[in-house]
Amino acid sequence: MSTPRTATLYRMVMPTHTCPYGLKAKDLLRRKGYAVEDCWLRTREEVDAFKAEHGVKTTPQVFVGGERVGGYDDLRRFFGLRVADPKATSYRPVAALFAMTALMALAVSQAVYATPFTSRAAEWFIGFSMAVLALLKLQNVESFATMFLNYDLLAKRWVPYSYVYPFAEALAGVLMIAGVATWASAPIALFIGGIGAVSVVKAVYIDRRELKCACVGGTSNVPLGFLSLTENLMMIGMAVWMVVGMA
Repeated sequence: MSTPRTATLYRMVMPTHTCPYGLKAKDLLRRKGYAVEDCWLRTREEVDAFKAEHGVKTTPQVFVGGERVGGYDDLRRFFGLRVADPKATSYRPVAALFAMTALMALAVSQAVYATPFTSRAAEWFIGFSMAVLALLKLQNVESFATMFLNYDLLAKRWVPYSYVYPFAEALAGVLMIAGVATWASAPIALFIGGIGAVSVVKAVYIDRRELKCACVGGTSNVPLGFLSLTENLMMIGMAVWMVVGMA
């Protein structure tokens, strides 16, 4: 039987802090077939001494064959794995949100009507999406408002609208989920969705600006564009659907 490859890992394991990247590095090494010599740095003094000795600024640090590989990101590169850029733009947050709210809507439809595929499921999907999107914005309204002011046409003219928007979206979404007060939810959705759609079209497709969307909160890296427009068109479509249903 062949001798397993070995690696030495230095990571912080203190009474009040265990480095998560150290745990990730240890797990990755083991999954790649390495026997890990797990060396704990138990105090701040030990950490500082280790950094000074090896001329590094961070821990964990991995050594393979006596050669320093580096930290967790360096280890991923060592194995040819992708290292995520925290500043990179991505549609993944919005795609994950819509996928989850769609599954929620199908699940509720199944529970209520014994089938997931109903017209009510489509309505719940829009309502759940609006409610969850509003929740993300309400986590930090100030941050959302700042990003929103970059492109929303009404907010640029009347700044308080950037603070009102997430509350209006939340109210409309909850009313849609409950299936009540259509006289309030439909106009709200039509109003904010209409302004939002026009704002996205102007900023992205006419002015050709590269902006981040505030749709999932003010700290996201979601690019303003197709999915942002889709969100607004969904609200418009739902509002029209509800109004037609009332007629």
